[in-house]
Formats: sequence, structure tokens, C-alpha cells
Amino acid sequence: MSKGAGTVETKKYALPAFHYSNGSVHRVTVDSQAEPQERVEDFELTETTSFSEQTERKRGRSDVVVIDCTTITKGQGEEDALLENASQSSETDDTSRGPSPEPAVPPKETTFSIGLQVVFPFLLAGFGTVAAGMVLDIVQHWTVFKDVTEVFILVPALLGLKGNLEMTLASRLSTAANIGHMDSPGDMWKMVVGNLALIQAQATVVGFLASMAAVVFGWVPEGHFDLSHAVLLCASSVATAFIASLLLGLIMIGVIVGSRKVGINPDNVATPIAASLGDLITLALLAGVSTGLYKELEHSVYVNPLVCMFFMALTPLWVFIAYQVPSTREVLYSGWEPVIIAMGISSIGGLILDKTVSNPNFAGMAVFTPVINGEGGNLVAVQASRISTYLHMNRGPAMGPNASAHRCPNPCHTFFGSGVNSRSARVLFLLVAPGHLVFLYTISSMQAGHTTLTSIFIAFYMTAALLQVLILLYFADWMVHWMWGRGMDPDNFSIPYLTALGDLLGTGFLALSFHILWIIGDRDSDVGD
Repeated sequence: MSKGAGTVETKKYALPAFHYSNGSVHRVTVDSQAEPQERVEDFELTETTSFSEQTERKRGRSDVVVIDCTTITKGQGEEDALLENASQSSETDDTSRGPSPEPAVPPKETTFSIGLQVVFPFLLAGFGTVAAGMVLDIVQHWTVFKDVTEVFILVPALLGLKGNLEMTLASRLSTAANIGHMDSPGDMWKMVVGNLALIQAQATVVGFLASMAAVVFGWVPEGHFDLSHAVLLCASSVATAFIASLLLGLIMIGVIVGSRKVGINPDNVATPIAASLGDLITLALLAGVSTGLYKELEHSVYVNPLVCMFFMALTPLWVFIAYQVPSTREVLYSGWEPVIIAMGISSIGGLILDKTVSNPNFAGMAVFTPVINGEGGNLVAVQASRISTYLHMNRGPAMGPNASAHRCPNPCHTFFGSGVNSRSARVLFLLVAPGHLVFLYTISSMQAGHTTLTSIFIAFYMTAALLQVLILLYFADWMVHWMWGRGMDPDNFSIPYLTALGDLLGTGFLALSFHILWIIGDRDSDVGD
């Protein structure tokens, strides 16, 4: 600094200089040894204690502020505040200036490693859907399913809860685990308790609304309404949703925590395992609960209303618990729209199932419906969870419409790009054909269902499955980026829509295939009978 006329004394301090970039204050370390040939004239030396003077400079110049020693001595408190502000800004606004303590992306994943981690949970989930299909093939002949056929409308809606709630929970916790928000026991327990309470509240509400949708879709078009059957649907749906979500939520938490400890990416295994038992548990509970409550109609008319009221009365408690955790408090406000709309979409698929399976000519469709719907939802949930984690780890929080320019993806980029998400899309799509062949062979070998597995049936079935997953993977690429670009967390919004769309596409394509097969003469041969 200038200490006399024409005299410039250069002093070196172990203090950071500061530089304005886009209105933010950053710490700039000038390495004099790295560039000893730099001339003094290349920089503008100023004596200042206020950073407001720096904003008037040109953006293209490198401004260095050398703080005088006397200023430091007189205003040590100001220097500490500036250092603290600059440190916070450099951590939050410009992490690229130094090496990050956490890796920006997960460990490098090859096509082989992705396939190796996904294939076993995929097969496990597939056998779970096969078991669910065999259960549905059996219970479709039970009295409650024959007398109250609207129970079929509940099947896709309640099975879809694994996509609306459990897979969303798995995606949310997988992202939290990958970015280190579950490393400490305290944070982990907060996430666990808050998320369990959240899905219980959502399951109860969605179960109630699913029963109302069954009433609307099933009875209103026919002009017939039975109050006792309506209460039966309400009690069965709410009880099934509550119990199934509690069991599956506990399983999901154990899978994610265990995967993190053994070094496996939870995104690859959590959502398929959620579905491996999800369909089977939910369908078995629905059949058992609805049968028991249907029998109670003969003895007491108060049991069904009391069951429904009991579970509904617990909802405020779950809302209160979830509200205490910041991460789930946000979902309490914004997480209802996707699960409710997804329930409505799945109920449309349930209406298709009801109208198709109720026809004795298409009874063979029941055993395949959980398989094609479940596997499509499993694969797209894995892809959506992976893309969401990638965005969280590489782009930071979504802040608005400009957070992502990715709007309508090119299908070639979605499936043939060089990025990790394109590689995973290829792996997941290539699993469809061999996976479904294994599941079809399992169903045939156990003599389940009412359909002979002819070559033409297999061709139509595989076409429906491949087309379903192709559309879902493309929609996942578009939807996750679209939601991210509008400040919406894909973990909370994308999977319910995608799995519900999978239910609708799978049921629709399968029903269309059965109708075409019936027309061309490849008809059911009552294998299961």
C-alpha cells in the first residue's frame, strides 16, 4: 500500500482476496509462486473495506482486493464476518473452484455392473408378481369377487400403491442415502419415522379414494347402488392399504440401509424388491380382508363401518408425526396430487380388468395381469430413481424453470446415448424379453391360469410387454427432467405417474391381445381347470 509519495510497499498476508461473480462473493486465492511473471500492472490494487465498490467494475477483469493491515487491526470483527460469508458462498455457489469432499457422481457404472445389480432383484420381483398372478387367478372364483365384482377395480389401484407409496419411499430414501443424508444415526431415524408416518397417512387416504372410484366406475354406469357393498369396499380397501404399506415400508427401509452398508446402489435393488413382495402381500390381504368382511355382513352391519372409521381416525396422528420431520413436511403439502391422480389412472385399468375378467371367455387374463403390470412398473421405477439421483448429485436442487433445459428427449438419445442413464435404459429394456419368457414358463410349468401358451399367444404377449416398457422408459426420461426443470422433486412425483401409466398400458395391451386372439381363433383351453 502507499505509505509515502511515489513509494509502494508490497506486503504479503495469508489472507484470501475476494472476487465478485454474478453478484456473489467468493474467496480467491492468488498463488504468487504459480505465476511469478505476472506484472503488478495486470491487476488493480485498491484499498477498501467495502465490497460495494467492487460491483461497479467490469465483469471481465480480475479484481483483487488487498486489505491493509491497519484495517485488519481496527476491524477484526468485520474481517471474520467477511471470511465467514465468503466461505459459505464458496461452498454453496461455486463448488467447482476446489475439489468437493463428496464425489459428484456415484462410482462409475458399466453396462455389465448395472445389469448384474438389477437382474437378480428383477427376477425376484418377477416371481413375486407371478405368485400374485396365481393368487388372483384363484381368488377370482371366490364368492366375494363374484358377488361384488367391483373388487376387481380395487386390484390395480391397491397394487399400484407399491408405485405410489413404497417405490416413491424407496426412491426418496435411496437418494438420501446416496447423497449422505442418512449417514448419521440421528438423521437416519428421523427419515425413517417421518417417511413411515407419511406413507401410512397417504395409504389410508388413497385406499378410501380408491373405494370411492370403484363405486363410481362400477355401479354408476349400471345405475345400481348397494350401500352395504360400498361400505365393504371402503373397509377392505383402507385396511388392505394400511397394513400392506406398513409391512412394505419396513421392508424397504431394511433393504436401503443394508444396501448402503454392503456398497450396493440402493436405486438398483430397492424398487424391484418393493415389488417382489408388494403385489403378493397386497393381493393376499385384499382377498382375505374382503372375504372376512363380506362374511360379517351376514352377522353384523356395524363391523365394516367401524373398521373404516378406525383406520381413518388414525390419519391425523400420522400427519402430525410426519409434519415434525422437515423432509416429509414438504411432501405433506405437495405429495398428494401425484398419488391421487395415479390412483385414478390405475382405477381405469381396474375397470378394464373388471370388464374383461368378468367375461368367462377371458378368465385367463387374470394370471398375467399382475405380471405384465408389475414388471413394467418395476423397470420404469428403477430408471426414474436412477435419473432422479443423477440430477440430485450433479445439478444441485432444482430451483425453477431454468434448472434443466431437457424438455422433450430424442428417443435415440434416450436409448442409444453414451450417458449412464441411456446405458441403464438399454439394460432394462433388454431384460424384458428373457424375463417374461422365464415368468411365462413358470406359470405354464405350474399349470396355472386358463390359457395355453401357444407361439402366437407368446408373440402377442411379448409385443404387449415390450411396447409397454418402451413407452414407459421414454416417458421416464421426459417426465423426470421435466419435473426437475420446474422445481419439483422427481422422487416424490414421477414414480406414481409412471407406475400408474404402466398399469393402464399393461392392462390395456393385454386385454387387446386377448380380444385379438379370441377373434383369430387362438382361444383359452381351460388349462387351470
